[in-house]
Amino acid sequence: MSIPGGIVYILDDEPEMVKALARLLRARRFEVLGFTSVHTFLEAYRPEKSACLVLDVAMPELDGLALQDHLTHEGILIPIVFLTGHGDIPTSVRAIKAGATDFLTKPVDAAVLAGAVRAALQIAGTRRQAAAETQALKARLASLTPRQREVMEHIVAGQLNKQIAYDLGTGEQNIKLHRAQIMRKMGADSLADLVRIAGRLGIGK
Repeated sequence: MSIPGGIVYILDDEPEMVKALARLLRARRFEVLGFTSVHTFLEAYRPEKSACLVLDVAMPELDGLALQDHLTHEGILIPIVFLTGHGDIPTSVRAIKAGATDFLTKPVDAAVLAGAVRAALQIAGTRRQAAAETQALKARLASLTPRQREVMEHIVAGQLNKQIAYDLGTGEQNIKLHRAQIMRKMGADSLADLVRIAGRLGIGK
């Protein structure tokens, strides 16, 4: 089975546990970086790289759930696989509701952990691809003139050319020209495509 690209960060306050988990995952050809403190992990974390985090729940500095909250607050949406020696249902439910991709208990089966990490890296890759696509769409949107942006908002609201022309106080032929330019610049092949793009950009909501 192919290994998704990306870094697996391991954060556990027990050095031996970090070594064991890193050895286990490296044997399965994952790229792994291990840490025993929140501070060193945050210093080493590189947001430009696709990654996931295998995170212990109980740690002295900042417990895993608190770190999860901190990362979310900072806009770091790294997929997290929680690993704990004494998990309970309320804790696992809270972690999953907050966005964790899995919640495993120690000792963990090697195949189970590898599967959870693989799934987390796939999620990370999908998120990065979606983010890159959104950035490309934002660049296209920025290429529109203020008038074209205004016309686009009317188009995705479902208005006909003559309605837009009336609302904007211009001729229908001008709206047709703007519409053609908008479709070209936004890379839209149809009205439905333009509406989908607008939705991703938060236009027309």
